[in-house]
Amino acid sequence: MTNTSNYRWYILALAALTMSLTVAVPGMCLSVLFDEISNDLDLSRTQIGLIWGISALPGVLIALIGGSLGDRFGPKRILMLACLLSGAAGALRGTSVNFITLIATVFIFGLLAATVPMNAMKTCGIWFPRQQLGLANGVLSMGMALGFMTSSMISATVLSPWLGSWRYVLVFYGGLAMLLSIPWLFTRPAPVDHAALTTQRLSLRAMLTHVARIKRMWLLGWAILGIGGCIQATLGYLPLYLRDIGWVEARADSVAASFHLASMFLVIPLALWSDRMGSRRKVLLPAALMIITGIGLLSVVDGLLVWGAVITAGMVRDGFMAVFFTMTIETDGIGPMYAGTATGFVTIFSGIGSLIAPPIGNTLATITPSLPFVFWAGMAALGILGIYAAKESPAAVSVTGAAR
Repeated sequence: MTNTSNYRWYILALAALTMSLTVAVPGMCLSVLFDEISNDLDLSRTQIGLIWGISALPGVLIALIGGSLGDRFGPKRILMLACLLSGAAGALRGTSVNFITLIATVFIFGLLAATVPMNAMKTCGIWFPRQQLGLANGVLSMGMALGFMTSSMISATVLSPWLGSWRYVLVFYGGLAMLLSIPWLFTRPAPVDHAALTTQRLSLRAMLTHVARIKRMWLLGWAILGIGGCIQATLGYLPLYLRDIGWVEARADSVAASFHLASMFLVIPLALWSDRMGSRRKVLLPAALMIITGIGLLSVVDGLLVWGAVITAGMVRDGFMAVFFTMTIETDGIGPMYAGTATGFVTIFSGIGSLIAPPIGNTLATITPSLPFVFWAGMAALGILGIYAAKESPAAVSVTGAAR
């Protein structure tokens, strides 16, 4: 039992690294490389918004299947294949020669990488007891935040000049992701009692039907559509916006990186807080309000106040995601058995929000550059209604309350 308890932390570290190097780093690098890419491929701001948004469409298409496959066959196999295939697809983006080829390769990459988060969270649900689940998902989110921050800081200002082109940056990141398939190949099987939670006897349709019948899943889906779409669109537009209003490249990228740095420092405290206080919703509501406030302020502030607005929104971003997906897994009728399918279900809504928000917001920028932030903050404000309406699971309250 002690060996299993210790080994779960290795599994968690590997899952966090996988989230970072297969999803966060190769995904976020586009936002800071878009200036170079658009000059090379002659892309408009609307086309950039479409490319940034299209990366979310695969999440809509594959989320349910990817999560359900993890429930059926175990997340280890899915993560191993996802590292290998998404890494190759991420590198393929570097071969793009125009708008069509770039948007196509971004779509393929997103299709394969979209299976990683839900199966990483499924892994946490298998290896960690419920009273530590918030912490475990917090570590996953911290891995994402670290990847987002590192990618924002070095992709355009360090790696691209060093490697010689934005193309080689994408190839480099793809190679790193592919290497992660090796440690997953040699990981131990899940504990026997938890391995029994895989739903091998259920069809994918039966698992999806079970999850879709739970009202709370739809409320959480609505919430992440608005809030997730707001965050994703802002992250893609912010570096371009700052460059357009006269900020130098390095400073603009530093502001984007500060969003993720602030998030990285607070993700574990927020996750632990939700574990101890007995309510996930009481953490999510104020966190969502901070996101709305920070992004809304970006439409009216300038100078040093931009840093304050970005940090206000960023400091709770990954903590919000960790607690949100923990709340999803803890929903009555879900648990570790349906964790992959449930996270895939709400990821569909997140993908829809992230698909529509960037191109609409970027188009509004033709009226005034700051107007997209108003639209995206409004999306998040509508999303918060879903969290407010989602009642706390009695089982989750009793378990997290006991942890205090």
